Amino acid sequence: MNNIKIRLFCGSLFVNTSERNTFMILSERLKTIADFVPQNSIVGDIGTDHGYLPVYLIENRISKKVIGTDISSNSLKKIKQFVDLKGLNNFIDIRLGDGLNVIKPFEIDTVVIAGMGGLLIRDILSYNKDVTDSITYFILQPNVAAKELREYLYDNNFTILDEKLVKESNKFYEVIYATRGKCLLKDSIYLEVGEKLISNKDHLLKDFINYKINVAEEIIRELENKDTSRSKERYLELNKKIMDLKAVLKEIESY
Repeated sequence: MNNIKIRLFCGSLFVNTSERNTFMILSERLKTIADFVPQNSIVGDIGTDHGYLPVYLIENRISKKVIGTDISSNSLKKIKQFVDLKGLNNFIDIRLGDGLNVIKPFEIDTVVIAGMGGLLIRDILSYNKDVTDSITYFILQPNVAAKELREYLYDNNFTILDEKLVKESNKFYEVIYATRGKCLLKDSIYLEVGEKLISNKDHLLKDFINYKINVAEEIIRELENKDTSRSKERYLELNKKIMDLKAVLKEIESY
């Protein structure tokens, strides 16, 4: 045991006898993302950050190849060193670039875009339509604006296959797994709370909805002393949102 070092490194746990030969344990958020990646896939990890996900996918023989991209040249240098250390250069391609700009059509079958705003994820998907249209599976994890991202998916011929909630450091994360194909939006509340989260009875769903209700109620309290037309409009919008969320809460509490 004296030769084994256990340390926490930027959210991922490493258990080392030799860093090159020891498999990685991901954070719960990244592990949830990895669990959606299809077997034998070729993956593009957009905004790969530390490169943990590409290494995990190759080490665990989930993916045949991963292309990790990032807009930071300094980050890419560290990622390349990490990939070299792991001896995975033949399986992980690290590229400097913005969004899908450095991915060619049909070069990947699965894309991961995680850890950024929903509006930015939407823009990445819409800006390179030729690449987006050639991808089969989309694993998306917006930090904010999940509602707007879902709306884009419904409006642009995507089908949401599954969703899962993760909670880390008192923050909720929504992981969306989608593919190409038209899907009708049955109820506007499914933009706010994913339909699959409800049908799957996600174990964090009640806490997540109560959190969203509390946030909306706090904003309403701030609007009570304002008398502009926009504040009144916003007040009504939030009240309806709370009513809709409480209706979903009542539905899942009856399970």
